[in-house]
Amino acid sequence: MKQEKSAGRTMTEVVRELEEQQKKNKVVNPIVQQVMEQVAAVQTRMGRIKHKIAVMSGKGGVGKSSVTVNLANGFASRGYKVGILDVDLSGPCIPKMMGIRERSLQISAEGALPAVGLNGIKVASMELMLPGEDSPVMWKGLWEDSAVWRGTVEMSVIREFISDVNWGALDLLLIDMPPASSDKPPIIAQMIPDLDGAVIVTIPSEISQFIVKKSVVFLNRELKIPIIGLIENMSGAVCPHCGEALELFEGTPSEAGPLHSLGLPLLGRIPFDRRIATCADQGRSFMDEHALTPASQAFRITIDSLHGLMEQRRSS
Repeated sequence: MKQEKSAGRTMTEVVRELEEQQKKNKVVNPIVQQVMEQVAAVQTRMGRIKHKIAVMSGKGGVGKSSVTVNLANGFASRGYKVGILDVDLSGPCIPKMMGIRERSLQISAEGALPAVGLNGIKVASMELMLPGEDSPVMWKGLWEDSAVWRGTVEMSVIREFISDVNWGALDLLLIDMPPASSDKPPIIAQMIPDLDGAVIVTIPSEISQFIVKKSVVFLNRELKIPIIGLIENMSGAVCPHCGEALELFEGTPSEAGPLHSLGLPLLGRIPFDRRIATCADQGRSFMDEHALTPASQAFRITIDSLHGLMEQRRSS
């Protein structure tokens, strides 16, 4: 099945409409000119990236960022050139997880160069632009008191990231989206119309699946972003003493839960392992250091499933 076009207008269509308005008015609008330049830059930079996947969840606290990092490390260990775009502007954590918190984006004539972390993975994040690890992300002036203006600036920053960061040639770009966000996905869908799709992270609890289902419906039906599949995180827990996987949540299994009715592929189940959090805190690769654990094996199975669906979508 070929990827459906994003709902609403893409950035290219918006620019085309604005160009027509400029011709009628015979006035060059600097804002329109900026958007046109961003679109051109996006087309050029994204054209060098084979696969673009958003990692999302409508529910916070499901471990989406740690899943993103471990997927990236898993693909990179197989020889793939991987990048992570951290779109969580208020709570960026990818640089710390990747061991590059103290670094920053470098500016060159070709654009902003992402920092390079574990396994050669390239990272762009708001965290790499802050002066210190305790520095909050704040919008000064009028934006400070206005949620509308604050949201407008956030969307502008995301557009800048997508258009200005020079990723170079990549096999895979993972876009780590903020939780429970309704304004960020439309920007991603508009700026990257050839997005492979979204991977949805949930946990086995029924309440998590109930909320995540709403996000899936919004993405797929309203924005026409293809859903590649689900990753069930914290699916059981690895006992630190015996190494066996135990049930962590009681309740309805995912095969019969709220998400089951959507018929989405289950890419994998990742058991909770406290060493995942320890490695993330210390900027180390769990996949490399604990390769034989049930969680690492589960990540490898998940990566196999994701890779197969990515190639299937690309060839269809």
